[in-house]
Amino acid sequence: MMVIYVLWLRQLKRYLRSRARVVGSLGQPLLFLLALGFGLGPVFRKAGEGSYLQFLAPGVVGMTVLFTAMFSGVELIWDRQFGFLKETLVAPVPRIQIMIGRTLGGATVATIQGLIVIVIALAAGFRVTRYAHLPLALAFMLLMAVMFTALGTAVASLLTDFQGFQLVMNFLVMPTFFLSGALFPLIGLPKLLAALAMLDPLSYGVDGLRAALIGASYFGMLLDFTVLCSLCIALFSVGGWLFSRIEL
Repeated sequence: MMVIYVLWLRQLKRYLRSRARVVGSLGQPLLFLLALGFGLGPVFRKAGEGSYLQFLAPGVVGMTVLFTAMFSGVELIWDRQFGFLKETLVAPVPRIQIMIGRTLGGATVATIQGLIVIVIALAAGFRVTRYAHLPLALAFMLLMAVMFTALGTAVASLLTDFQGFQLVMNFLVMPTFFLSGALFPLIGLPKLLAALAMLDPLSYGVDGLRAALIGASYFGMLLDFTVLCSLCIALFSVGGWLFSRIEL
């Protein structure tokens, strides 16, 4: 347990010490909130869907968690290239504990980023309509963070260079984000897009956040929670297995 705590704390300290990383990672969510939230707001309102900012904010929070969690895997490649990973893996502890510590650290950072974006969205005009469900919103963010951090760790366990990791991440992250319904309602989509959205794990995270924050849901909060928990277990298992096979 001490190894898990130390690695979790190391990830958190690494994040808090990098002010440029904190500020830079908020640029894209801020752009989406302001440019799309206010730019497409009149069009969304004319379509009879209400405030686009209210609809968009949970999707941008989900996007922030996705990007931060997935790209936390790059730290594994960094540690591998500069020797810290070797020092960690030769320690007399099970590798699964090392993987758990790294994953929880990355998930914590992703969740903090999501909470910061919620605060920014509130300042921009977003309004939470179900304050009693805020703990559920936090739970959905944590589940998404753990799930995508485990996926990022799994991918990073197979790669040894930054360029390959960036290419694979972009191939996975962008379709996951754009097909999740973060930017558009899932109701009334063409059958192909609707099927792809149902296969997208982020769809259930964004839908769960909307259900918890503004009371709007497409799949239902129970289904969202069940799918995310199942995927967390599955991806954590795959990530742990791939991490245990890393060769020094």
